[in-house]
Amino acid sequence: MALKIGMVGYRGIARSHTPGYKDNPLGQLVAVADVVPARAQEAAKELGVKPYASLKDMLDAHGDLDIIDVCTGGMENGSWHYEPAMEAMAAGKHVLVEKPISNDIKDAREMVAYAAKQDVYLGCNLNHYFTPPAEQAKKLIDDDKIGQLGYVLHKMGFNGGDFTYGRDRNPKADGHPYFHMKAFLTHPFSVMRYFCGDITHVQCFADRPACRRMAGDVMLSINGIHVRFANGAIGYLLSQRGDMSFGLGGWWSVEVAGTKGTFCIENCIEKMTYWAAPQPNTPAPTPEVSNSGISDFGQTFPRRIQAFMEDVTAGVPKESLRASGRDALAVLEYTWAAIESYEQGGAMVRPHPLPLLKGDPRVM
Repeated sequence: MALKIGMVGYRGIARSHTPGYKDNPLGQLVAVADVVPARAQEAAKELGVKPYASLKDMLDAHGDLDIIDVCTGGMENGSWHYEPAMEAMAAGKHVLVEKPISNDIKDAREMVAYAAKQDVYLGCNLNHYFTPPAEQAKKLIDDDKIGQLGYVLHKMGFNGGDFTYGRDRNPKADGHPYFHMKAFLTHPFSVMRYFCGDITHVQCFADRPACRRMAGDVMLSINGIHVRFANGAIGYLLSQRGDMSFGLGGWWSVEVAGTKGTFCIENCIEKMTYWAAPQPNTPAPTPEVSNSGISDFGQTFPRRIQAFMEDVTAGVPKESLRASGRDALAVLEYTWAAIESYEQGGAMVRPHPLPLLKGDPRVM
C-alpha cells in the first residue's frame, strides 16, 4: 500500500519536492498545509491535494498520514523546521525535513532525541549524494579501489562576483552573519561525511568581499574550513555564496584520494572520474570517466525522496535510514564547530559528540 504524504509549507523548495511524489507507487501526496491559506489553495489547484491552514487541521482530517514532509524555511532557512517536525512526530508520523535540520543546534538535538523516543523515522533532505556519480564513488570505496583514505577536497558555491552582487534584503538572510554557513554548509559537510566518515576536528577561516562590506552586508560568505576525520584522513572545504566563480569542476566538485586510487565528482550529478594508483612496471593507468547523462540538478530531489520512501516502506532499522536526522545533526554540529573556530580566530575545535546509536534488537 502506498504511503500517504502530507506537506507543510508550499513555497520555493516544496516545488522541488513535489515531483518526487508524482506517479510514484511508493507514496501519494494527499494534503498540503500552509499558514498562508492562498498557498495551500494554490497547491490544491496545482496538485489536486486537500488544502489546510495548519498542520493540526491536516492531521485531524488525515489521521492515516504516514509521512509529513516539512518544507518550511524561516530565519537562516531553518527556524520554521522545529515546530512542525515535533508536532508531526508527537502524532506518531515519520518526518522528512528540509535542510538544515534547524538553524538552532539545541532544537536540532532535541528533534533527533524526540524521533528516537517516538520510534519514528526522521530524515533530512541531504540530497547532494543521492546521485549516480556518488553511488559509483561509494562503490569504489566499498570495493577497496580507493584504499586508505588520505584527503578530501570539496568546493561548492554559486557563480558570481562584483558584477552580479546584490544585497539580499530578505529578513531570513539579511543581518545574519552566519546565514551562509547555517543554510549551506549542511550539503558539503554531508557529502564529505558520506565518503569519509565522522569529523573530529574543525578549523575555520571566514570573511566577506569588499562589495558586501560596502553594502553593509554582514554575511560571512567565504568559508575555508580544515577538518580531520576519525579515520585519520584530512579535508578542506571551500564554500562561497556568489562572490566568485569556481574553475575546474564547476560550482560543485569533490575529490577524494586514497592509497589505491582517487575520484573526483564534478557538478554534483553530472560526472565522475577515477584514477587508479600507479603500480610497478606497468603503464600509467588511464583515467576512467563516467558521465551520468543527467545535467539537471533538480533530479537529486526525487532521488532522495525515493530513498526515504523506500526505507520507510522496507522498515529498515532507524540507524540504517539514509540521510537521517542524526546525519543532519552531525553536519550541523560541524557547522557550529566552524562558527566557534572562526570566533576564536581560527582555533581548532572538537565538534559536540553525536548521540550514541543504540541499535535495533529486532535485527541485531
